[in-house]
Amino acid sequence: MKFLLFLQEILSTPAILVGLMALLGLVLQKKKAPDVVRGTIKTIVGFLVLSAGASFLQTGSLTDFGVIFNYAFNLKGVVPNNEAIVTTALVDYASDTAWIMMFGMVANIVIARFSRLKYIFLTGHHTLYMAAMIAIVLTVGGLEGWQLILAGSLMLGFVMAIFPALGQKTMTHITGTEDISLGHFSTVGYWFAAQVGKATRGKKSREEVKSTEDINFPKWLSFMRDTTVAISITMMLVFIVVTFVASIKPDYAQALQEGGALAGTELTGYTNWIVYALVKGMSFAGAIYIILAGVRLILAEIVPAFQGIADKLVPNAKPAIDCPVVFPYAPNAVLIGFLTSFLGGIIGMFGLILINPAFSNALPIILPGVVPHFFCGATAGVFANAEGGLKGTIIGGILHGLLITILPVITMPVMGNLGFAATTFSDADFSTVGIILGNIARFVTGTPLLIICIVIFLLPILLNVVSPKKNVK
Repeated sequence: MKFLLFLQEILSTPAILVGLMALLGLVLQKKKAPDVVRGTIKTIVGFLVLSAGASFLQTGSLTDFGVIFNYAFNLKGVVPNNEAIVTTALVDYASDTAWIMMFGMVANIVIARFSRLKYIFLTGHHTLYMAAMIAIVLTVGGLEGWQLILAGSLMLGFVMAIFPALGQKTMTHITGTEDISLGHFSTVGYWFAAQVGKATRGKKSREEVKSTEDINFPKWLSFMRDTTVAISITMMLVFIVVTFVASIKPDYAQALQEGGALAGTELTGYTNWIVYALVKGMSFAGAIYIILAGVRLILAEIVPAFQGIADKLVPNAKPAIDCPVVFPYAPNAVLIGFLTSFLGGIIGMFGLILINPAFSNALPIILPGVVPHFFCGATAGVFANAEGGLKGTIIGGILHGLLITILPVITMPVMGNLGFAATTFSDADFSTVGIILGNIARFVTGTPLLIICIVIFLLPILLNVVSPKKNVK
């Protein structure tokens, strides 16, 4: 069990996982020892820089913003959060999750080697979350023991290959290359936003629409052309508005005290909320700057190193990397995507409140989680911009926010006892897999469910046997 937990920790740590992949690729290319060491360490450091930026963003700005926003506007309901729901799930499913994760990664390599889905999923923490999700749903479907592990591993390997393929066409438009793909389990939302963006441009080509990166600021606003400055000013204004609304509430002083609604936030360390808002807005921009630096370092090392795996183990393989990999390609779309997705989440929340009486108040009210709306909304913004420019980003971002608000409502009933928790999975692919696999498990249980999982896994391999010369682009 200790070894299993050790292995789970290695496989769920993105920096180590991707570093091992870079090491393997460099060794397979028979690079000299200094090149292997340099490439491996720089890849790991790049991911650590990215993770540091993401952690700074979440703990330094996003978490506080979510708490203050909910307090300011008296919101109560279910907050989608992958980390929270997985922590709850691992109490009962830790061992099954670990085994499914380990063998699921093997299944991913198998399906990439023998099918046209040439994607190696490298986002370790999302692999862990999806393993937990699949373990829950298949257990509800009556599987246990080796059948649960086998079925879960095959399904995990399948989704680790199919979702990067879904977003690859737009990913190629974003990056200008087919060397990398997106490995983040919210691809259904990104694909959806891209299709909305595509629909908004009508008969125009992608090159004819105005990109978010082509925004022309007046001369006196020329400083807004600097991404860091633009993000700082925008987020300072957002923090000022939300914190002001919180500060004028009658119980504001009590909320700041120990045990109050705002006691866990860094707001308690400031005597003036305006100073707090300014610092937090600029901290947000600083975190984005760190993330972009980490992404650039990763891409400079992982793509050349991965060529060894592509040449030796999985011909034409593509590394599927976490969502911040697209942020440098359209920084303005990142900010617009976040804000519009969050707006869509607010609209969706009020929509659920309005229709809930018609369902005898049985529907969960999904609150707009700042973390998923940032990372998923920002990425959706980049995807929508690649297909529909500025207009597509705005409309696609709002509809993406609605999508990741509605999908968890449909998902929660198939989650067994965890479906009644105060949190749920936040990203679109978890909901998509939960809805499809969960509804299959409602009608097909036990061994027949295992057989269905085996068949689903084998389908892309059999397709490649029938038509081996075609490749997914």
